[in-house]
Amino acid sequence: MLTVAWKLTLLLVLLHVPKYSLCPHFGGGFLLTVMQPTTFDTETELSSVNSILASIGQAPIPRLNFENPQTAFAYQLLMEASRDVQNEGWVYNTECYYPLVPNAEGIIKIPDNILRMDVSDNEVVKTTDVVQRDGKLYNKMKHSFIFEGTFHMDILWKFPYEDLPSVFRRYITAKAASRAATQMVGNPQLAQMLQQQEAMTRASCIEYECNQGDYSFFGTPQGTVYRPFQPYRTFHRL
Repeated sequence: MLTVAWKLTLLLVLLHVPKYSLCPHFGGGFLLTVMQPTTFDTETELSSVNSILASIGQAPIPRLNFENPQTAFAYQLLMEASRDVQNEGWVYNTECYYPLVPNAEGIIKIPDNILRMDVSDNEVVKTTDVVQRDGKLYNKMKHSFIFEGTFHMDILWKFPYEDLPSVFRRYITAKAASRAATQMVGNPQLAQMLQQQEAMTRASCIEYECNQGDYSFFGTPQGTVYRPFQPYRTFHRL
């Protein structure tokens, strides 16, 4: 039997240290055990699929099991939304003046994770016209796959879902959830509510784009410096 002092001590431990708990012992009485803290990984593919399923009233899943057609379709909607969002072109996946070097045969093979590309400054210097054909760069002006020297391209990359910035993963999840409400449930009221949430997450993405992009209506190109007039510098002239 536990004395009153022991009971008070155990009570204080349980109240002030949540990771401890009392478990019944087979020999009578109780044992003081340690509870491992529960952690949840957010904004992963699994958590995003569970968010999509929860938005249409389905139970969450412990792991991605594509044998379940509902889970497989929710994951497909997530990947489709990821490609569509990245294909818009944002500051995190747009890279200008990226060099593409031909191999020994003069062929430039295009990486699989390129969504779009164009020759840098091609709107001004129109001496080349290249497109993608059969996974390689094709010169439409010379009608050839053979290139000489390095080509600099403006490239739009497609990154894995979990490598995207947090605000874009939340936007993609909300976009896929609104599609799930339309295609898997067909509830117009639910779809409208989820579209409002999608619009809010897109606003966060635009804020991220404006902060990270450092855009200016002057169109200052990369590698240059432009310092606008600042009124407080007037006092330095006195």
